[in-house]
Amino acid sequence: MEKDFTQLNYYEMLDIKPNATALEIRAAYNSALQMYQPDSLVSYSFFSQKERKEILARLEKAYSTLINEKEREIYNNELIREGVLEPAETGPAAKRPVSIFEFNRQKDTSGMPKVRGSELKAKISQSQRISEIISRQEIRGADLKEIRNELGVAVEAIHQQTKIRLDYLHWIEDDKTEKLPAPIFLKGFIKAYLKCLCIEPADEISIRYINSLVDKPR
Repeated sequence: MEKDFTQLNYYEMLDIKPNATALEIRAAYNSALQMYQPDSLVSYSFFSQKERKEILARLEKAYSTLINEKEREIYNNELIREGVLEPAETGPAAKRPVSIFEFNRQKDTSGMPKVRGSELKAKISQSQRISEIISRQEIRGADLKEIRNELGVAVEAIHQQTKIRLDYLHWIEDDKTEKLPAPIFLKGFIKAYLKCLCIEPADEISIRYINSLVDKPR
């Protein structure tokens, strides 16, 4: 997760493989737009209007380039010349890739109970363990998992409410940093995770989490 959003290539921005089909490109782009709507839990109050506008502009450029067969070929050739892609990577896909933005296509969690804010806040106020965890300067994924378990909330319920992919939630909790998305996405995910559990101050804790990743030896 070393790359900033501005350093990502178009495929990384949409979290699709270089051999993605036009249908997959459209689906990833449309879902990415949902993430940056004003009412999105993932990006709510995390990005400024300027940042949101810049992200949407980059996503639009990525989509317009990749959806156009000729422009995509030119772009692929540039990436190949730069050593970013291998020619074989742009061939037909053997299996459809799953995008970071494919919110509801993994596992059916429609039967999961919704997270009730009032109940969570009551549990948080009574839990010394949660107070101790959120007061730490260093916050890890394992800490988030412990908080979730302390509150009795299933990870599937967080997936259902935030629309973040289940595998990303598991990787966050298991501290599998090498599999985590770009910081621009991860910051929003952590804040949405905390908001879903009614953990505050979500802004400050999410920053401590990101800082812990930066300081962690690789």
